[in-house]
Amino acid sequence: MKFTINRQAFIKALNDVSRAISSKTTIPILTNLKLDLQEDQLVLTGSNADISIQITLTAEDTTNELTIESTGGITLPATFFINIVKHLPAANMTLSIEGLQALITSGSASFKINGQPSSAYPKLPELTETKSLKLSAAQLIELIAQTKISASTQESRPILTGIHLSLSGNQIKAVTTDSHRLSQRIITLVGAESVDEASVIIPAKAFNELQSLLEGQNVVEVKLSANQAVFTFGNTTFYSRLLEGNYPETDRLIPSEANTEIEIDAGVLSGAIDRASLLSHESRNNVVLLTIKDQQAELSGNSQEVGQVKEALSADKISGDDLEISFNPDYVRDALRVLQGKTVELKFTTNLRPFIIIPEGETDNKQLQLVTPVRTF
Repeated sequence: MKFTINRQAFIKALNDVSRAISSKTTIPILTNLKLDLQEDQLVLTGSNADISIQITLTAEDTTNELTIESTGGITLPATFFINIVKHLPAANMTLSIEGLQALITSGSASFKINGQPSSAYPKLPELTETKSLKLSAAQLIELIAQTKISASTQESRPILTGIHLSLSGNQIKAVTTDSHRLSQRIITLVGAESVDEASVIIPAKAFNELQSLLEGQNVVEVKLSANQAVFTFGNTTFYSRLLEGNYPETDRLIPSEANTEIEIDAGVLSGAIDRASLLSHESRNNVVLLTIKDQQAELSGNSQEVGQVKEALSADKISGDDLEISFNPDYVRDALRVLQGKTVELKFTTNLRPFIIIPEGETDNKQLQLVTPVRTF
């Protein structure tokens, strides 16, 4: 096995593959990176058993400057190998294998590192009975960004650490909840044929890594099987295991009517919450209070140790009943951030029921953030 490659192109591919490699694994070989050199391409694979990333560098792509002398395969310690490649002196590098030892040369520098046979590396999942669809990378990025914030980080309820995807007709619905807040995003596949109905739960951690890889991509092909989801785009294939179990029924949590409504610029509200948080973060319960009275709104925060803050909100519109409601400011600020600076509507039923935050004019809950209030008495 021997090849020469452009170092910068190689580094980018190594960085992307390394997203799937963890030093904390019960399978030692998964701390390695797999290299499979074929007649016309180099295939890199990284995995942590939950997610796997495979990137193909072709000789046909001139930016790779890939020259293949002899085929073969090996796995090399990922951290050492990637650091070596990053610190090599010349624009190109050559890697050759003798037995289970890799010789890496570039300019006047040379390294030898020990590897393991590629045959010992776990095989990637083979999908059977898949359902597939295509969507734009921009749509998938938005879907992930607007829902991952509400996924739980507590392993006590593993099912809630995932993003629940439901496919029906030409729509994809994504929902997350950690039982304190909920995010929902529904997108319509433009120009796509009707897709098969499906319901899967993909770990939010996997989606977080996928989102980083999607920047600059155009179209993503998605394949779903009984226990795996596979995303293919550009020269990358991304595998994620699915979470097993039934996701909670979330539609019933979303209020269908509102007794009090506020329409306000997201940036204005976010700034006021930032200031209220300066004190609320110093208190034990991290709560701010929204008071609506006589068509006026005020936000306040209180810390017995530090003091108090009050700020009148400059809302575009206030309607409905008077209300006092307490909530975690971080949850609302996260919701405002993913709605990307638009004018938003906050809709309340009572001070003890969850309230929703939607973009102005939203009528069918396609972009929705729900927050559960905090009981302060």
